Amino acid sequence: MAEEANTDIKAMSFEQALEALERIVDDLERGDVPLDQSIRIYERGEALKSHCDRLLKAAEDKVEKIRLSREGKPVGVEPLDGE
Repeated sequence: MAEEANTDIKAMSFEQALEALERIVDDLERGDVPLDQSIRIYERGEALKSHCDRLLKAAEDKVEKIRLSREGKPVGVEPLDGE
């Protein structure tokens, strides 16, 4: 049931998901949300966090560094972490 309520998360950009997660944290920190709603929005926050983690990992996997020849000219790219 919680998954069905969070299906929109998969279509969110990293920035959209992060903004939604920040709103949830603000709501929970205020402490004026009823318990049952707190549980629901906490679960949504967990789904948003997981989505952000996946998007961030995918972006990190794409980051590359430029390899230079002995003369200092670009000759290709390799993973940023050298793997």
